[in-house]
Amino acid sequence: MLLVDLRDLQRGPVETNDQMPSDDPSFEGLAVELDGPLSIRGRLQATGDDDFFWHAHLSGRIRGACRRCLTDLSEPLEAEIDVLFSSDPDAADDPSVYPLPEPMTKLDVRTAVREELALAAPAFLLCRDDCAGLCRQCGADLNAGPCGCAGLAEPV
Repeated sequence: MLLVDLRDLQRGPVETNDQMPSDDPSFEGLAVELDGPLSIRGRLQATGDDDFFWHAHLSGRIRGACRRCLTDLSEPLEAEIDVLFSSDPDAADDPSVYPLPEPMTKLDVRTAVREELALAAPAFLLCRDDCAGLCRQCGADLNAGPCGCAGLAEPV
């Protein structure tokens, strides 16, 4: 449940355990491509009149191409996140706080999931740390061995 009725928080913290499919509209335009659903396990609690703290664990797989050799990859992604939601106007300028409109009866944590996923994902994927890349001359994959460019092989 990623949409929490704030009245439920009057009884104490609320578990926010759910999955978001890779094609969820929340991920549109994001430079991260998921390879399957993203699992979210979290706990939301009230910390004041207009503040809510959410601790969560994101897990899934991201898909992309190796930065050096362009091999398709699917890598695991794990992230611990701590988020503060607040309707306090004084906190609106703090980049670590997610502002909330007033009045509200439900809190949707999917916006935070989107942003925290973008921050947790690596900027570039590598198939392995010592990836040799592609030859600038002929485009051959240098991980498979030297290319036929008479010694001119330079990784991209």
